[in-house]
Amino acid sequence: MGRKKSKRQAPTRKKAIEPLETQFTCPFCNHEKSCEVKMDKPRKTARISCRVCLEDYQTSVNILSDPLDVYNDWIDACDAAN
Repeated sequence: MGRKKSKRQAPTRKKAIEPLETQFTCPFCNHEKSCEVKMDKPRKTARISCRVCLEDYQTSVNILSDPLDVYNDWIDACDAAN
């Protein structure tokens, strides 16, 4: 007698991880992707600046901080100033 064929399942595909953005919309001049975040993790600082209106913001970061966190801190500081 022959053996029963086993059913193999197709291998599951892993989802592609999309990197987080480092360019954002400026809250002052509203230009799309004009603000760029530069992280300096050894010095524990991050700087975000707009290429159009030349506004900038600098904050301290930790190992877990991302460029999105720096942008959100900048938006919060703008709201607190107003």
